[in-house]
Amino acid sequence: MATTKTTAPASTTRFKDAYNNQYKQELLAELKLTNPHQVPKLEKIVINVGLGKAKDDKKLMEVATNTLRKITGQEPIQTTARMSIASFKLREGNKIGLKVTLRGDKMYEFMDRLITIVLPRLRDFHGVSKGAFDKQGNYSLGLKDQSVFPELSFEETTTLHGMQINFVINNADDADQARALLAKFGMPFEKERKA
Repeated sequence: MATTKTTAPASTTRFKDAYNNQYKQELLAELKLTNPHQVPKLEKIVINVGLGKAKDDKKLMEVATNTLRKITGQEPIQTTARMSIASFKLREGNKIGLKVTLRGDKMYEFMDRLITIVLPRLRDFHGVSKGAFDKQGNYSLGLKDQSVFPELSFEETTTLHGMQINFVINNADDADQARALLAKFGMPFEKERKA
């Protein structure tokens, strides 16, 4: 008797599955929305590394490029100054940073690692700020150094640099809706302190 092989469906990420199968319906009810297309959704994650010193230090640019490549699985894009600012000794066209934009499965995988592995490794961590939302409901999170990412070896963290992680959220009318979405994924917002 011949057996037929079935190919497994392409693997999707845990967070993506949870959003599509559970969180979307829960948010629809909790936020009292009438249309499923109104439910807030994570569109992309943009990771920025500002390297103002990099115009003088080429090693810093190499270290930051390696960091972003390893933690995201994508090649970062160099950002340049749009205008000259004499007080910062900055000329138009100077390389001042790096940027990576994550979408789809890579976005959900990065968010999963950030929430479940990276943030709990921070020293004296009491949660992320509840007030880092803009008017459109996008959320910004800053890290002081890259050493909390387990993908990096000790040698790769000897030259420290920070990074800004921006969560771009669609359909969020306000910060409360965006916060509700990120809370579903387990974003550890700081708790209210009692006096």
